Amino acid sequence: MSHTIHDKQKLLNRVRRIRGQIDAIERALEQEKGCMEVLQQITSCRGAMNGLLTVVLEDHIRTHLADADGEPEAREQLIDVVRSYFK
Repeated sequence: MSHTIHDKQKLLNRVRRIRGQIDAIERALEQEKGCMEVLQQITSCRGAMNGLLTVVLEDHIRTHLADADGEPEAREQLIDVVRSYFK
């Protein structure tokens, strides 16, 4: 079973929150809010997208790229690199 199917509800909840953030950006632009407010909303959305990408990528590494009998230290080092990239 794919990890995205296993964690389907958790991932869908994240996507729905991101959709809400994008809607907030659209409303801010329509209401001609200040650029600082729009920029803050954009960076929040970007952070949420990076968070979603990190979760899916970490699960992909754990599920598909590393043998359960292989070297778990190497797998965790790769995950640490991915996490630091998206911070």
